Amino acid sequence: MKPLYVAFLWHMHQPYYKDLLSNKLLMPWVRLHGIKDYYDMVAILEEFPNIHQTFNLVPSLISQIEDYVNNTATDIFLDLTIKPAKDLANEEKIFILKNFFMVNWDTMIKIHPRYADLLEKRGYYFSEKELAREHKNFTTQDFLDLQVWFNLAWFDPVFLNTDSALKELATKGKNYKEKDKEIVIQKQREVLSKIVLEYKKLSDIGQIELTTSPFYHPILPLLCDTNIAKVSQPNLNIDDLKFSHPEDAQSQVKKAISFHKEHFGIEPKGMWPSEGSVSDSIVPILAKAGIKWIATDEEILFRSISQSKLQGYPLYKPYRIVKDGNKLDIIFRDHNLSDAIGFVYSKWDPNVASEHFISKLREIRNNVAGEQNEHLVCIALDGENAWEYYKNDGRDFLMSLYSKLNNNPEFKLVTVSEFLNAVPYRDTLTQLFPGSWINSNFHIWIGHHEDQQAWRYLKETRDALVEYEKTQKNEKSKLAWEEIYIAEGSDWCWWFGDDHSSANDEEFDSLYRKHLMNVYEFLDLDIPAQLFVPILEEKVISPTLMPAGLINPIIDGGISNFYEWSSAGFYDVSKIGGTMHRAETITKGIYYGFNLDMLFLRIDTNLKLSDKFMQDFVFEINFVEPVVQKLRLKIPSEKEQSCQFCFFRLVNDVWQDIENSSIHCAIKKIIEIKIPFAALLVKPEDKIRILLSIKKGDDEIERWPLKGVIDVLVPTVEYEAIMWHV
Repeated sequence: MKPLYVAFLWHMHQPYYKDLLSNKLLMPWVRLHGIKDYYDMVAILEEFPNIHQTFNLVPSLISQIEDYVNNTATDIFLDLTIKPAKDLANEEKIFILKNFFMVNWDTMIKIHPRYADLLEKRGYYFSEKELAREHKNFTTQDFLDLQVWFNLAWFDPVFLNTDSALKELATKGKNYKEKDKEIVIQKQREVLSKIVLEYKKLSDIGQIELTTSPFYHPILPLLCDTNIAKVSQPNLNIDDLKFSHPEDAQSQVKKAISFHKEHFGIEPKGMWPSEGSVSDSIVPILAKAGIKWIATDEEILFRSISQSKLQGYPLYKPYRIVKDGNKLDIIFRDHNLSDAIGFVYSKWDPNVASEHFISKLREIRNNVAGEQNEHLVCIALDGENAWEYYKNDGRDFLMSLYSKLNNNPEFKLVTVSEFLNAVPYRDTLTQLFPGSWINSNFHIWIGHHEDQQAWRYLKETRDALVEYEKTQKNEKSKLAWEEIYIAEGSDWCWWFGDDHSSANDEEFDSLYRKHLMNVYEFLDLDIPAQLFVPILEEKVISPTLMPAGLINPIIDGGISNFYEWSSAGFYDVSKIGGTMHRAETITKGIYYGFNLDMLFLRIDTNLKLSDKFMQDFVFEINFVEPVVQKLRLKIPSEKEQSCQFCFFRLVNDVWQDIENSSIHCAIKKIIEIKIPFAALLVKPEDKIRILLSIKKGDDEIERWPLKGVIDVLVPTVEYEAIMWHV
């Protein structure tokens, strides 16, 4: 049997956090991922010379790294690290307590005793009001130790174990001095300064291939024509915002290629289009710029080829598409294998995970053995975001995987260009279905009212710049164009709409509008009033799953069987954060469903409900429409046999305690609730709007949905017949 070719494509990207007017970065993730992921992900390959890989380096990421190294750039988090702990103002202390634990608690805090103690002292779950009171309980030494640990814990374990200065600080553990912070920040800049050099070193010897993305990570098909989104979503109502500027797409690509050549000495042959977003219209743009190949998700392939070509194993080979005489090779990632690394294996033993991964590769090799031609499996995913969920920053898994692959004759690890040079394309595509690597559409970036508002503001600002340049062009207008290109990046609309949410939603909204405001600032024009108003708005959050039928679960605080909640709606808290860092949550998910007479609710938590400190919290189910009422539940103690709850209704602006004998609650492993529709004073076809609030005293600790409410439509007697028909 011939070896199976395997190409890893690691995509390295962060949003563009820099404000060109202040030259300050709003958030610290470029700096912190720089010391945790970008260097060691490529340096580890020096131990495995037979493993060749492809790294996609987004220019705007490298640009920000260089700002830290060469231009002594700072961010708000860095400023508050450098500031002497004794001089911190109260609002700065609150900011630190809120944000300096924004790492994975299990893998990056709890392994360091002093850092873990500070987290426990602050409290795992808190409110802004609580921090305003409790920050006074933290000493100057507490804040100094926290300043050090937030920055120290982000270093890849390799540095903490091998760099003598960092190792000494980690061993010391507490009672740091101000000079210790200086060492940590100096070491951060040292690591950041090595990143580009390490990639160039392995690229020069041919072990890795370096590729690029459009400079500020825009969705190229949408820049060319926003109406392309309607191919996959015909009912999308976006005709009024019509943004069509292929010249911007060309500029973003040309700028990226020039930047890449300047830093690595050669032009890139390949490109990972931002978010794997492709369409026919981008083929001539990329081909004319010198790009030879691109990669995207397998679903794009399956929607681009006819059923007759789905025989055999179409995923594991390269294709060529030709548009207007311009040709481009294209490969497609194995979605499941890529996601296994990104989202699954972090919870597994590293050796078991690596064996499982190789067994899947072996299955593919056996399946394609009967075909004559060589086959390529493409594994493409983010190169930084997964590792904080792995123990030891993923190094144990990667070492185990690479050691099993390095000298394995069953597999040949190649760069994409190595394979394409040796094995030319065998099939052509007559069309490239327009979509991204997420659901093979563009919904996340233009499917919501907030997204569309952002596009309108972008169009109006760009139009103002074009109008300005009709009479004058200067250095200011050049800077204004840079801001337009930044605002075209995909990251802003990632956080608009109801697909994703994070602790930094407001900051992303503010920074996006700031980039547009800067255009007017650079041109000495009045800033439109609308740009001072947040784009984010209250809205109904779409659940992960909608109810699919009537349910009748047993209310016992446990999962009696899988099927009792299988037809319920589900709001998955863990999914809404996307890839941004956020603190852990009490709530894991909310199930909701009904029969003709009852509303059923189930709350799953990330914590054991039997933990003693859970008794400090009150779970409050708020019904905001059509009748304002709430159900308050308290976690029972060991001595209490059943959960304590009470039911209130707002009558004439006064909360009245309502008799609740018909309501049933149970709290053991999960929280389960049964409420008659009659008790809620609702009738069939009424819309009940619900939100969950978790409180500690009078302070709200969590609210789900983060924005808006969950809608439940009271069923009619025809409900089951309607659902069966659907």
